[in-house]
Parts: sequence; structure tokens; C-alpha cells
Amino acid sequence: MFKESMNRFLIGQYESFDYNKYSRDFLPGFYGIEACLFDNEQDIASLLKESQDTGFHIGVHFPLRAGVTALRDAQFLSSDNAARKRAYEDVQQELDFLSVLKPSYVLFHYPKPVILDDRVDWSDWRFYDPSEYVFESAYSSERFKEESHTLFEWLSNKGREYDFTPVLEFDALNRYTYLSNQVEDLLEKHGNIKLCLDTARLYLQDRIDPHFDAKSVIKKFAKYAETIHLSNFQIDRHNQVVQKRVPVLPGLDPSDGWAPIAEYLQIMSQENDHFKVMFEHQSQLVSDEELYECYSWVAELISSGHEISAIK
Repeated sequence: MFKESMNRFLIGQYESFDYNKYSRDFLPGFYGIEACLFDNEQDIASLLKESQDTGFHIGVHFPLRAGVTALRDAQFLSSDNAARKRAYEDVQQELDFLSVLKPSYVLFHYPKPVILDDRVDWSDWRFYDPSEYVFESAYSSERFKEESHTLFEWLSNKGREYDFTPVLEFDALNRYTYLSNQVEDLLEKHGNIKLCLDTARLYLQDRIDPHFDAKSVIKKFAKYAETIHLSNFQIDRHNQVVQKRVPVLPGLDPSDGWAPIAEYLQIMSQENDHFKVMFEHQSQLVSDEELYECYSWVAELISSGHEISAIK
């Protein structure tokens, strides 16, 4: 069962191509590596070389190169015309650079700026800059629909032009996304654009936002997912983060404040039998044996969820 699912697994490489992490975390048969914010050209060359030698796929979390944008995430939905124009220009330049790597997908956070529900205390959500968020009361549903339409149209065309799958990773969500069909309609219209669901973000918002239900959101959007970013968070009864980006293990009990990973993956697998799993965890937090247990458990969960779906 493990080997059957390995071709859906990726590891992440952040800031550099870490050969120690590659040697320990990446197993033969894995689908690929998702790379982000590499500091120098040599690391990019190493990524390309290993991909060509081994045959794994490259996924890119925009931007691949550190320092090419003022902020990591492209502010596609900014109300500031100049910032929005700059976001499209930055992405265009990076796509030109990435053409030699031939990534299977390029991932962008969405929506950015994040549109925050005014009713929620967001003090536990991490933002690098005030420009990365705007409150719902200052950003209309009509504006969201208009800018999202423009973005989807543009990204869909770029995906075909450069032969990659555009992937939008949900950041914090407001009701424009989870209580309407606006995003689903765009995903149906532009079928080459897919989603990334991040279990840590979903769980954190589930805990701090009384209006948000992570399991319902997963069920609503699972069929559009190209990837999930998988790790576990532990949050105490006061909604304070205790541990984050921990490898998922069956012994991490939701009654102790851990995310209900098994339920998340089973819901995903009942709706989608081909999504990929990017292990966005800090693997140094566990032993080699525990890391293998993590991989094996996830393989079992996504296989059993698919079997349940097939029976239905």
C-alpha cells in the first residue's frame, strides 16, 4: 500500500537544496520536490540536476528565487493598482525564468491580500506585512469576484503557454470563498487551475474562527486539489499554538489539541483519488523510524479513503 502511494508524495526544500534533507526524507518512487525561495543559482542547479538524474518532478512555490519580489506572495487581488500590476509583472518574470526547469506546477497563495472576516480575532495568524491582508468590510464581494476572474483568466492562459499546472493555495478564508460558489465556478470554468489545501492553516482557522468549519471546506473543495500541504499543529484549549509543522503520526491524538489529520485525509480521499501530498513538516523533529511511520500512515489513509469512496 505504501509503495502504491509513493508516486503521490513530495518533500519540500525551502531556501536551499539541502542534500542532507534530500537524502533522509526523499524516498525512491516519490513524485517530486516542491521548492521555494532558493538563495542562489547553485541550489537551483542542484535541484535541476537531481531531478534530471532521478526523474522526479519539480513543483514551485512562488517565488523560486529569493529576493526577486518585495514580499513572498503575489498580491494579485490588491486594491492598489500599482501593487496589483507589479504582482503580475513579478510572476511573469519568474515564469520566464522557470521555463528551463519545466515545473509540473507553480503554486501561489490565494487570496492575497487575505480577506479577513471582521468578526474574528486574527492575532494568531502570521503576516509579514500589513499589505498582506484587508478586512472584509473594506473589500467587497464584487471586487473579489472581479479580481479573481481576472487572475484565473490570466493564470489559466499562462499555464497553457508555459505547460504547468497553476495551483492556488488557500490562505485564510472568508465567506466570499466558503459560503458562495464564486471560486468553484471559476475552477469549473478554468479546469487547468487547481488548489492546494494546507492542513495546518485549515486547522488553525477552524480553532480561531467560530464561523469556519475545516472539514466542510475540505469536502467542498477537495475535488479541485492538486496537492495538500501536510503537517500537524498542536493548539491548547486557549487556542495558543503549542507545536507546529510536526510530522503527522497516528499517536498525535486530537483530544490533546492535535489536528484531526485522519479525518481530513479520509474526507479528501473520498472526493479525490489523485491529489499529491507535500510533507510540509520539520522532519528533524522525529526519528527515522517515526518519519517512515508518517509516510506509511498517510499512504494507508489515502488508500483506505479511496476504497471507501469506491464502495459508495
